[in-house]
Amino acid sequence: KGSESVTEEKCAVLFSTTVALTPSNLSIHLQVLSLPIVVIVHGNQDNNAKATVLWDNAFSEIDRVPFVVAERVPWEKMCDTLNLKFMAEVQTTKGLLKEHYFFLAQKIFNDHSASLEDFQSRSVSWAQFNKEILPGRGFTFWQWFDGVLDLTKRCLKSYWSDRLIIGFISKQYVCKLLSTEPDGTFLLRFSDSEIGGVTIAHVIRGKDGSSQVENIQPFSAKDLSIRSLGDRIRDLGQLRNLYPNTPKDQAFGSHYNKEQTGKD
Repeated sequence: KGSESVTEEKCAVLFSTTVALTPSNLSIHLQVLSLPIVVIVHGNQDNNAKATVLWDNAFSEIDRVPFVVAERVPWEKMCDTLNLKFMAEVQTTKGLLKEHYFFLAQKIFNDHSASLEDFQSRSVSWAQFNKEILPGRGFTFWQWFDGVLDLTKRCLKSYWSDRLIIGFISKQYVCKLLSTEPDGTFLLRFSDSEIGGVTIAHVIRGKDGSSQVENIQPFSAKDLSIRSLGDRIRDLGQLRNLYPNTPKDQAFGSHYNKEQTGKD
């Protein structure tokens, strides 16, 4: 079997004990199963194994036959699961917003014409979650989302908690938002084309009043471990105001490297 099928195989640990009650000398035998476990043999299987465990923990019934779980679940339940996972993994009190759910729905259903209300009545399958490759990409929805989790947890927690990152927003909608804004207005979104990347979109306005929205090459966790996001934003003179109209020093000043700020 390939690594993909291996990471969908679940097992559990059976805990068993006997309790002796005195003075009646009555013995009670107790057993309980652990939550599902996926056994992997290589680190590159970790991502898919986490998907299997998450889906089972979130959508299995209490009195089920091990390890039966629904193949399709309501999109609203999936939204709740993604939100709880995001907040727990990143360790933040700032969860996902309805605008984020709308973007995620467009991504997982590959549908950019439906409304938020349309998505709320849909169901999502396990295959859409972590078997089918996203159109034009080399990864699944979960693999992409898990990359966002890892990046945010490692490098962007404070920025997310301060609501400085919109994050879950399409490149097309970013262009719509920024095209009417003053020169140097920018926002931060998670990369669509790479796993675990954050990019800066900013507007450049010409002398004739025309506007162009550019996206800077995404920063990975490795990039941000070398130089923080705040300092990178500080370095880029073309960035002036965080969308819609907050001066970048006001928005990101607390995230600048204080030693370097002092030297400058």
